This record gives sequence, structure tokens and C-alpha cells, in this order.
Amino acid sequence: MTQPPPPPRDVAKVVFSWAMFDWANSAFTTLVVTFIYSTYFTQAIARDAVSGTVLWSRAVAASALLIALVSPIMGALADRGGKRRRYLGVTVAIAVTATAALAFVKPDLDHAILIALTLFVIGNVAFEMGMVFYNAFLPSIASPEKIGRVSGYGWGLGYVGGLVCMVIALVGFVRPEIPWFGISTADGFNVRATNLLVAVWFLIFSLPLFLFVREPAASQTRLDLAGAFRELRHTFRQLRRYREMTKFLLARMIYNDGLVTVFAFGGIYAAGTFDMPLSEVILFGIALNVAAGFGALIFGFVDDKIGGKKTIMLTLAGLCVATIIAVLAPTKTWLWVAGVLIGLFVGPNQSASRSLICRFMPAEHQAEFFGFFAFSGKVTSFLGPILLGTVAAAFDSQRAGVATVIGFFLAGAILLATVSERKGMEAAQSA
Repeated sequence: MTQPPPPPRDVAKVVFSWAMFDWANSAFTTLVVTFIYSTYFTQAIARDAVSGTVLWSRAVAASALLIALVSPIMGALADRGGKRRRYLGVTVAIAVTATAALAFVKPDLDHAILIALTLFVIGNVAFEMGMVFYNAFLPSIASPEKIGRVSGYGWGLGYVGGLVCMVIALVGFVRPEIPWFGISTADGFNVRATNLLVAVWFLIFSLPLFLFVREPAASQTRLDLAGAFRELRHTFRQLRRYREMTKFLLARMIYNDGLVTVFAFGGIYAAGTFDMPLSEVILFGIALNVAAGFGALIFGFVDDKIGGKKTIMLTLAGLCVATIIAVLAPTKTWLWVAGVLIGLFVGPNQSASRSLICRFMPAEHQAEFFGFFAFSGKVTSFLGPILLGTVAAAFDSQRAGVATVIGFFLAGAILLATVSERKGMEAAQSA
């Protein structure tokens, strides 16, 4: 039976529809994971802020562990079944439902802590699983010479989308005395209702991908879990053929720990060392995200010009310099400078990492290797925060703790320097 032709690449409507999924899902990470609901949980649902922070960090760690374990398996399953869009739809539905349910977990509800954390873990795992399937579309919609800028479009739109949604949440739900739509402020429902905003936002802006992005044909379409495990074992045995990709994933595992730590403790550092009030911390986060979106869009063209590896190396150098400025910053103004610089290089670092793995993966294992990509970003993500906290406690200094992030960036860059982008691409093509 003749296979249908692959979908055309570099089609503007398809690229835009794909990138809009980044715009859609970033509301979850910005409002639920980072800024609004996480803060609400520690202040209103948990017994106190300290225990709430501990519980929330454990929920994030549990999510990371589940994602690391499941993502390669789900990627292999999607590659064999040829149903990435269907699996993506399931993960979106689960994430949207769990997020919406968080709005109705009142602080005085029996077992509110357990229910809220369980819903968060379910939503977070579903969100990350969706990214495995979503990322796997990238090589089929963008040609090799444009894959860097297309990845950058997605990351850039994602940062902007998260910010727009957060501004709407702050203006319409959190800050006004009378929230939009007559939403009650009793028991903090106006704050919890931002989860409903995220759920609707995620659902609506995901639709263009499902409507306009075609899926490459697969060799089979039936659900074959046993076959997926066999394929996964075979890929592990064949990793020697993909040495450059393996080295890249190890390098990313290290430098991504630094990024995770920056995201987790940037606001804490700004408030604790420089006495920033919450309102300024939010503005600080907004500035960082704007810079990240701008950097992802601009460096996408740099990525296509000089290659993913060189782009990542450039961003790691920039992140080292920016972190040094943050550690040594004598005033709040210098911290703002460091924050903007970090944002400027964080966005393209993530975007170029995604485009580089696309260049290294064989066509028949795209979702599977994006599962390994997700694995590399989660399996050791707890190390950076633990090291930062340990050093900060030992020296009684947040500055000393933040300085540990530089080590992750440097170690990742040293390992990445051994990667040959040319050999990695040749291995993928020969497969």
C-alpha cells in the first residue's frame, strides 16, 4: 500500500498554528506553576508559607520523576502508532480538566492540601507529556535550514502568551475590588478562578494546531504498547549510533539544572537579598519573560545561520556573565540588568536546544527522542535547587547559593563543546 506524501514544510499557516500551541500552554507554567497558584497554595491552602513551600517543591519533584519515567515510553508509543495529535489531545484534555478543578479546591475543604497537590501533579505531568508530542511535530513542519527560527517563533510566542494571560489575570481577577464577571472574592475564589482562565486559554488557543497541522504517516496505526517497549529497548541498544545526541542530552541535563534553579529561585533571591516587594518581583518576572521572548525570536535566525550548538554555547556564556552580575550586584538596579540579560539568553537557549535535538534525531523516532529530551530535562532537575539551598545555608548567604548555578552552566558548556553537530546530523540521516 502506497504511503501518502509527507506534509509540506515551511507553510506559514501551519507554522503559525503549531507555534500557537506554545502561546496556549505557557499560561499553565506562568500562572499555575510559577506565579499565582503556587503562591496562593503556600499562603492560603497550606498551614504556613514554609510548609507550603516544602509541599509544593515535593509536588514539583514528584512530577519531574513521573515525567522522566514515562516520557520516553509515550514517545515510542506515539512513533509506532502515528497518533501524536490524538495523544496530544488527550494530554491537553487532562491538563485543562485538572487545572480547572483547582479553582474549586477551597482552603477549608477536607484534605484540601492533598487534593490540590494531586490535581497539580496530574496537570503538570499531562502538560509535559503534551510537550513531547508537540515538539515531535517540529521536524515535519520546518525544513532543516529554518528549524531554528521556527522553534524560536514557538518559544517567543510562548513567553508573550504567558505574559498576556498573567496581565489579564492580575487586572481582571486578582487585583480589582470587584473582579470581572462578578466573581466572588470570598475564600480567595477570585485568585483560584485564574485557573479557569488558564484552562479556557489553553483549550482555545490549542485548537489551531489540531485544525491545521497534519501528522506524518506512520507504518502502523494500532495501539501497540508491547511494541513500543521493544522499540525503546532497541533504541537504547542503538544509542552508540547516536553518540553526538547522547552527549548533547547529557550536556543539556546539566545546564538545564541551572535553568531550573534560576526559575525556581530568581524571585526568592530578588525578595530576600534586595528586599523587593511582591509587586516588584512580579514586574521583575515580567521583564525577564519579555526579554526571553525577544531573545528566542531573534536568536532563531542566529541558530539557522551558525547552528544550534554554537547558539547554545553563546547563550551559556551569556548566562554565566549574567549570573555573575546577579551574584555581585551591589544594588537593585544591577540585579535588574542581570535579570534582563538572563531572560535574553534563557529563551534562545531553550529554543536552540529544541532545534538541535531535531537535527540529531532519525525521522522514524521523533516523538521517542523527544521523550528522551524531556527525560534529560527532568531526571536530575532536583540537584540545582538542593545544591543552592545547601550552599546558601552553609555560608548563610543567598549570593553564595546563587553562585552555584554558574557551575551548571560551565559544566554543561564543557560537555557540549565535545559534541559535533555535523556528525550528529550525519548519523540521523544515515539511520
